[in-house]
Amino acid sequence: MASMSDGMERQQAPLARHGRMLMRGGCHCGLLRLAFATSLPAAALAPRACDCSFCHRHGAAWLSDPDGRLDITAAGRNALLSYRQGSEAAEFRLCARCGVLVAATFTDADRLYAAVNAGCLDEAAILPPAVRVSPQSLGRERKIARWRELWIPDVELRLPT
Repeated sequence: MASMSDGMERQQAPLARHGRMLMRGGCHCGLLRLAFATSLPAAALAPRACDCSFCHRHGAAWLSDPDGRLDITAAGRNALLSYRQGSEAAEFRLCARCGVLVAATFTDADRLYAAVNAGCLDEAAILPPAVRVSPQSLGRERKIARWRELWIPDVELRLPT
């Protein structure tokens, strides 16, 4: 017989579809919604806490899966803001109303790549603790090469017209 705690854990587990875990989330006010699909188990999704001042001030810890998918859906035409800083290779995606940083993206050869801010996912509590990283010590080209290897290559921005 399953215990109550087992039932609670099942209720908190993300939806699984086609062998993939689906994690949902969004910004604080709800204008931006996220759906992150990954074939990796939660224990293998160690969030990476970038030590640059921008990520640090936003409390960002990044998740990605080179075989994953991320959908970012905006409820309003002007709901998604973009900001570039540092090497300006990546665009930081923020909510225009509440200011929450939901993702970072970059485009390479007409393909949009992304990393999602773990703190914006409803299932953040099941993830391992964040590991501190220092990508600011890398040059622009090394960052981009690393992002191509680690980031989510299947990204869709759904913006109302």
